Amino acid sequence: MNKRITFGAAALVAALALAGCSAGEGVDLGDATGDAGAGVLVAAIGGEPDQLDPQKTSSYFSFEVLENVFDTLVEPDENLEMQPALAESWEVSDDQLTWTFHLRSGVTFHDGSDFTSEDVVYSYRRIIDEELSNAWKFSAITDIAAPDDDTVVITVAQPSPNLLSNLGGFKGMAIVEKANVESGDITTAPVGTGPFSVSEYASGDHITLKANPDYWGGAPKLAGVEYKFISESATALAALKAGDIDWTDVVPTQQVETLSSDDTVSLGVTPSSDYWYLALNEKKAPWNDVRVRQAIAYAIDRDAIVQAVSYGTAAQNQLAIPEQSFWYTKYDTYSTDLDKAKSLLAEAGVTGGTIDMLATSDYPETVTAAQIIAANLEPLGITVNIRQPDFSTWLDEQNSGNFDMLMMGWLGNIDPDDFYYSQHHTDGGSNAQGYSNAEVDKLLDAGRIETDKDARKDLYAQAATIIADEASYIYLYNPSVIQVWSPKVTGYETRADRAIRFRDAGLSD
Repeated sequence: MNKRITFGAAALVAALALAGCSAGEGVDLGDATGDAGAGVLVAAIGGEPDQLDPQKTSSYFSFEVLENVFDTLVEPDENLEMQPALAESWEVSDDQLTWTFHLRSGVTFHDGSDFTSEDVVYSYRRIIDEELSNAWKFSAITDIAAPDDDTVVITVAQPSPNLLSNLGGFKGMAIVEKANVESGDITTAPVGTGPFSVSEYASGDHITLKANPDYWGGAPKLAGVEYKFISESATALAALKAGDIDWTDVVPTQQVETLSSDDTVSLGVTPSSDYWYLALNEKKAPWNDVRVRQAIAYAIDRDAIVQAVSYGTAAQNQLAIPEQSFWYTKYDTYSTDLDKAKSLLAEAGVTGGTIDMLATSDYPETVTAAQIIAANLEPLGITVNIRQPDFSTWLDEQNSGNFDMLMMGWLGNIDPDDFYYSQHHTDGGSNAQGYSNAEVDKLLDAGRIETDKDARKDLYAQAATIIADEASYIYLYNPSVIQVWSPKVTGYETRADRAIRFRDAGLSD
């Protein structure tokens, strides 16, 4: 979903028939290696990636695959603290303006070529020079240099406490190979340094990965991973119970309680760092009037939305950052109050009208929520016309400003800057709603350079409160990460950032 995803940024496709092989069978992995007797884990994801270039895709389905193909300079651990990856160590100068990263030696790309500091410089320069969607993460960087093959020096214009999370928070910041990019093969046959390489891409059906025996973190236990594209949760769950797949995150939320007591499957439910929201197009009247946006915020029934989309597995939240985070700020200004909503509309001189609401069939929860929102707004004399394009079209419509209101989510956030800057700063790259507030800009700019953690938290709390008060986003809830897998799968755990890592997973007999 947006995030990057936009995150938003993931894309679901139409329901596809389950086809192919049962777990561990029928996939030719060539010289794939892993532990003796290791099998192929078959995973069902909700849709097909739009492409496999990590720096250009914004699809969560792409990142579910690419998490296992590419590496970043640093990466988040299970507590979302940044740890060494392709960089094994680093230090920061006393003035906080120079970061020196020392790279792992002996790392190779899947095609056998050596990984060096020049690959890091190339990857980051590509994002910056081509103004890709994650270029904003480099806004503080003034120079990226490779003084030798094993060292990368990054110079920043001001202290940047979020630099590590910017460089390693998700695989959109992956280190890519220049030759793979220039050949154009990266979109369907990417070459990374990760634990698995792409061995087959059958569009419309599956993507197969094989184990990288030379992976710097050690050869995976699995011989490979096969991703199937199944958008229907009932179909995915039936396939799991039949033994046709081994893992899926296409889980019917209404069955979570039942699955928790089902000994034939393993269920993982983890509070996430994701959030879902509504946004009104402030470039259009009457949505450019804060009172009208606030009226919508008062009219919607968050409890009904959360129950309908998650069966109680999500946590209602009127800000972006979830309660379990250090950066959480309590905020409960909006209740479901139709009288307040009507009063605000009357003050703004709005007596009703029609909202063009952009949802997407690729995210069924957006459609479900839209239907509830339509019922919520009807007493205000507002008719909601719900459009349900595929996610690719949804992105085009958002980016062109062709909407009154939309619903989407941002996934995999780590640093508070991830939750607010790109979305709500006047110059933010994902500020599709057209929000602008000089005080918010000042607070978000200050948050980017404040190195005292408590002082930084206060800056983001102030910014987040104004953002919600002015309904730049109307926040709805923080979902849980819900995944289910066969008891044969070992060494796998759900993660709050929704990263799907199979490098430590195995299959028992």
